[in-house]
Amino acid sequence: MFIFLTIVLLIAGGVGYYVWSKRQARAALLATRLTSDQRDIIDQQVPIIRRLPAGLRSHLDGKVNLFLDQVSFYGCDGLEVTEEMELSIAAQACLLVINSDIWYDNLTTILIYPNAFKSKQQRRSGYVVSEKEIVRTGESWDRGPVILSWAHSQQGALDDRDGQNVVLHEFAHQIDDLSGGTNGVPILSEGQSFAEWEKVFLTAYDAHVHAVESGRHTVIDPYGATGHEEFFAVSVEVFFERPKALKHEVPEVYEQLSKLFRLNPVEWA
Repeated sequence: MFIFLTIVLLIAGGVGYYVWSKRQARAALLATRLTSDQRDIIDQQVPIIRRLPAGLRSHLDGKVNLFLDQVSFYGCDGLEVTEEMELSIAAQACLLVINSDIWYDNLTTILIYPNAFKSKQQRRSGYVVSEKEIVRTGESWDRGPVILSWAHSQQGALDDRDGQNVVLHEFAHQIDDLSGGTNGVPILSEGQSFAEWEKVFLTAYDAHVHAVESGRHTVIDPYGATGHEEFFAVSVEVFFERPKALKHEVPEVYEQLSKLFRLNPVEWA
């Protein structure tokens, strides 16, 4: 019995030390600033970062360090992954979580293609399952990985005012999936009402679908009409890149996203 208890205590102590050491390593990464060269690359590749208030910019450094420590990047179709690519994607992903407790707990892998890539899509109709290849610029899988076209990721970051950003889109799906499924309802911030979120997004989604079907232009991309999860993701793109337009056209959606991310990009210079 004594030997058994000793073994149990040793195991518990080992687990406790592992958890403590992981927390210490995480805290150290979050407290570490990027080098001046790394900051310069991010400023060049992701101009939206230059608009961040000083306090938020300091938060970004630590989260980018944590992201790069956790995630491995792999080039596909002969692409050689560079530091520029890693920092650009990491900075955009971390912009979403720069001021919140949300984190990409399940993500360890990012695959990067030079350009748009082919992906197999399955559709089920009763007992019949059909499969076809479609061309994509980005893809987000449950619990990872995230798959990106570098050409589209880079262009989406460089044009930071058009409301089109594939990296923000795919990482919005990753955040959505943390709730247990990609359905347009992420884990909400403390104090945020699920009932209010549901009311706002369902109402806005229905209005968006009607607008798209009627051929009317909206600030939110028509692709958002294909499902609640896509409506959430394209709304996130606009929230960061065209915040004034989103707040003007769909203020309730802007308010919910502002609460979720604890950010108010309308105020950024």
